[in-house]
Amino acid sequence: MIAKLSGILDSVASDSLIINVGGVGYQVFASGRTLARVGQAGDPVALLIDTHVREDHIHLYGFSDAAEQEWCRLLTSVQGVGMKVAMAILGACPTDKLAFAIAAQDVTVLRQADGVGPKLATRIVTELKDKAAKMDLAAAPVAKKMSKSAPGGTAAPDIDSDAVSALINLGYARADAYSAVLQARQKANDNGNLQELIRIALKELSN
Repeated sequence: MIAKLSGILDSVASDSLIINVGGVGYQVFASGRTLARVGQAGDPVALLIDTHVREDHIHLYGFSDAAEQEWCRLLTSVQGVGMKVAMAILGACPTDKLAFAIAAQDVTVLRQADGVGPKLATRIVTELKDKAAKMDLAAAPVAKKMSKSAPGGTAAPDIDSDAVSALINLGYARADAYSAVLQARQKANDNGNLQELIRIALKELSN
C-alpha cells in the first residue's frame, strides 16, 4: 500500500494531480484545497496517500496534512459519503471549520459542498457530532503559527480553539463549547479578540 508520495509536480487537473516519482507519474485525487496548495508544475510536492483498491481500479487519494486525511476517513465512515463527496466537503471547508460545524450541528457549512444535500448533511452531523467534539482543534493544520490578530481584523486560526479550551476549563461540555463559540464568532465585533469571543460565548451558554 502506498502511504506517501514525494516527487515533482507534473500537472494539476480539476480533481487530481500527477506526481513524477523517479520517472513514474502517479495520478492522485485530492480536494480542491490541497490542489490549490501544491504549487506549479516543476515544484517539489509531498502528499500523504490513502490507497483504495477495487475490482476495476486502484485509486490514490492525496492529503496535504494528517488532519485532512483523518477527516476524510471520518467522513467516509458515514453511509452515503464516498471519496468523491468527502473530497468535495474538504475542498469547501477547512478541517478546523468542519470540526466546529459538525460539533455545532451546522448543516449549512456541509451543504456548500457539491453532492451534499440536506438529508446527507443532517446524517453527517448527527453521526459525527460526538467524534467531532473530541477532535483536537489545536492540531488543525496551520502553515505558520499566527499572532492573535491579523491584518484587516481577521482572526488567527487558533482563536476559536483557545476559546473552546477556555470554556471547557470552566466546566462546560466540549460540544456545548463548540456550539457557543461558533455562535459567538458570528456576533463578535473583533474576530481577533479572544476575551470578547469568550464573553459572547458565555452569554450564549447562559441563554
